[in-house]
Amino acid sequence: MNWDQVEGNWKQLKGNVKEKWGKLTDDHLDVIAGKRDQLAGKIQEAYGVTKEKAEEEISEWEKTQK
Repeated sequence: MNWDQVEGNWKQLKGNVKEKWGKLTDDHLDVIAGKRDQLAGKIQEAYGVTKEKAEEEISEWEKTQK
């Protein structure tokens, strides 16, 4: 799934994102609005990880989405 599809299906995918990154609030998810860079930034803030680690986790998550 590419990020254009993620943005287009964000409302449906928010639940999956919340399962993976439970520290992200609904407000965070509304701000992210399907944008990968926003998601990476919020993961960094919430979990205290590096940008590289956040990107790695997003890539792993992407592979599980169809």
